[in-house]
Amino acid sequence: MSIPVLSIAGRSNTGKTTLIEKLIPLLNSKGIRVATIKHHNHDFEIDHEGKDTYRHKRAGAKLAMIVAPGKLAFVEDLDGALSLDEILNRYIRDVDLVIIEGYKKEPGPKIEVYRCQPDLPPLAVDDEDIFAMITDGPFDPVICPAPSRVIPNFLRDEVDQISSFIIEKLGLLRD
Repeated sequence: MSIPVLSIAGRSNTGKTTLIEKLIPLLNSKGIRVATIKHHNHDFEIDHEGKDTYRHKRAGAKLAMIVAPGKLAFVEDLDGALSLDEILNRYIRDVDLVIIEGYKKEPGPKIEVYRCQPDLPPLAVDDEDIFAMITDGPFDPVICPAPSRVIPNFLRDEVDQISSFIIEKLGLLRD
């Protein structure tokens, strides 16, 4: 797939979703069309009882779709989990960047959002795909060991700098 994919990785409740939510409008303002994929380990429902598509699915449709001017949504039954590559190849098009949240064990470029927690070192200690970190402040070697390699570190409120770094690092610069 030729569309760059960036994973925003980190442990639970570190601010991954908040970071993505702040990055999207900044990237959009620079002409970069973004798709997101959120990995979830449990079942979920996006349809509601009584709605037409819910009734179609309950009646046995493998895929139920709702379409309106400018928007489309669907719920599809799967026989098992799809790999990230299958999802990207099957569903992603007409965008310049895919940001994924979750899939922290998948290979590929990652930015880690890290909140210092005693006895929980950054994922970057073991994951060479992490090329930048977002933190609350400098590492305290007694409480939070830094990765053994030097990688760029941004503070949470440096979202403009983070978006510019992503654009440069992933080659998203516009002519």
